[in-house]
Amino acid sequence: MSSASPFSAYSLDAKSLTKSTVNTVRVALGLSGVVALLIGILIVFWPNKAAAAITVLLAIYLLIAGLAYVGIGIFAKGISGGARAIDIILGVLFVVGAIVAFANIATAAATLAILIGLLVGIAWIIEGVVTLVQVGDAPSRAWAIFFAIISIIAGITLLFSPLWGAVLLFVLAGIALIVLGIVQIVRAFTFGRGVTA
Repeated sequence: MSSASPFSAYSLDAKSLTKSTVNTVRVALGLSGVVALLIGILIVFWPNKAAAAITVLLAIYLLIAGLAYVGIGIFAKGISGGARAIDIILGVLFVVGAIVAFANIATAAATLAILIGLLVGIAWIIEGVVTLVQVGDAPSRAWAIFFAIISIIAGITLLFSPLWGAVLLFVLAGIALIVLGIVQIVRAFTFGRGVTA
């Protein structure tokens, strides 16, 4: 009796698909691969421009969400005065955040990177401490302790240099996207090869 992979439910078997579906999967894989590859290249080779583009997208989101919250606070029926006030205040804060971001994209991108670096650093420290607390339940205590120490050291390093840490994480994400994009493009060319139906 062969045991199925836990991921077998998520894999596509080209033999069970029609030629039209196989072609659709190929196009989807190819497009997602090209997009991932291009974004990865943009991040790795032009991280400042990529960070600025992400900041602009976030600012656009803040502006739209802020206007929506203000609109809900002013025009929605059936909500309490307190809820209206909170919606309006949140909306105004979002709009102000968008205006500040649009006023100086580079500073907003650097601030966002520092914030992300600090949050990741804190998360890694907490993860390391939690691992140390639960080391008795770990199948391999040595690996658990090693992981916890590395996590705490990495977290502390990020806290002392959040901008450089965020840049490094950003570039590593770009490299991962390049690899993922290449893999997806290769899968697009190889998926369903040999299926005639």
